[in-house]
Amino acid sequence: MSETISMVRATSADAEDVRALTRSAYAKWVAVIGREPKPMGADYAHAVENHRIDLLYRDGVLAALIEMIPQPDHLLIENVAVSPDFQKRGLGRALMTHAEAVAAAMGLGLLRLYTNQRFEENVRLYQGLGYQIDSEEAFAGGVVVHMSKALRGLFTRRN
Repeated sequence: MSETISMVRATSADAEDVRALTRSAYAKWVAVIGREPKPMGADYAHAVENHRIDLLYRDGVLAALIEMIPQPDHLLIENVAVSPDFQKRGLGRALMTHAEAVAAAMGLGLLRLYTNQRFEENVRLYQGLGYQIDSEEAFAGGVVVHMSKALRGLFTRRN
């Protein structure tokens, strides 16, 4: 039995679904850091209008999403969220590969992201995908890890 996977761009009608998926995906981290992670409180009505949010559906069910913000010289990955029902199935990796394709299509040769240092499995995932740690900074009683990845064959566009 084969499954159907599709990716669509979020619209304003999807804002509540984006919020609900993000909250459920990040809920496991509340106990780890002692507060809600930043994406749990974001304004997704604003985000779907001003950022690029692509939704990944598996057999018609919203399973994951990626939020990206194009910058003049890089693509910022703001949020990667996978529904708890679909975690550990490679969807996060698929979304990261998708972000690389989006950056390349935009002529951007650099991707950036940030994550909480205590989200150790995420840091390891990103490093395994070729991201390097650029810097770390204190934030809300924890440490934010800033990471980046240069795409081979593409140079960073400058305005």
